[in-house]
This record gives sequence, structure tokens and C-alpha cells, in this order.
Amino acid sequence: MNDCYSRHFYFLFTTILLLFMFTACTRRQDSPQEIREKTAQATAEAKSDAKAVAEGLREGWNRGRPLNLNTASKEDLIQLPGMTGEEADHVIAGRPYGSPNELVTRRIVSKSEYDNISNRVEAK
Repeated sequence: MNDCYSRHFYFLFTTILLLFMFTACTRRQDSPQEIREKTAQATAEAKSDAKAVAEGLREGWNRGRPLNLNTASKEDLIQLPGMTGEEADHVIAGRPYGSPNELVTRRIVSKSEYDNISNRVEAK
């Protein structure tokens, strides 16, 4: 009787072990649609990351460099301390500039406003 019990136990144990191994090792395959969706999501994330990296590089490259009044965009000009959108439009309309202090002589900005940005602008 003891021999029969140990065979049944061995058979049951082996069966359970094999089922566990089969279940643990079996992985559900993604459908082609799921693969496309995951790929599209990963691509969108990579695109967003690449755009952030490019903007960071551009900002880092230009940090510390004076802003050229003759080529700067309105968005760049507005980032100068105290520069308003209207003043940025006047700067753009008054191009070209021979020197940055023409912003004061042409009355685009006041002398005190110019003093705040004078080390951040140039005219090339």
C-alpha cells in the first residue's frame, strides 16, 4: 500500500510541476494590432523626447550669447527682461540696426529698459 501511495504522490507532484512550468513559461503573443499600437506609442514618446532634446540643445547653445536685434524672432525678443510684445513688434519693424543703442535713439525702449537688456543684445 505504501508503494502505491508513493507512486500516486510522485505522479501528482510531477503533473503539478509540469503544469506550473508550462503555465509559467507560456507567454501570450501580442496581436499585430497591439504591436502597431505599442510601436506608435513608443515612436510618439521618442519624438517628444527628441524635440525636448533639440530645444535644450538650442537653448544651451544660445545661452550667454547676445541676441541679434536684426534677426531675432518676436518670441526671442519677448524673452528679454521687460520686453513687451508691442515693443518686440517695433524692434522688428525698425530693422536693420547698426548698434543696439538705436533702440533708445529711435524711442523703441526707454533708457532704463535698454540698460536692463544692453548686455543681452547686439546688432550685426
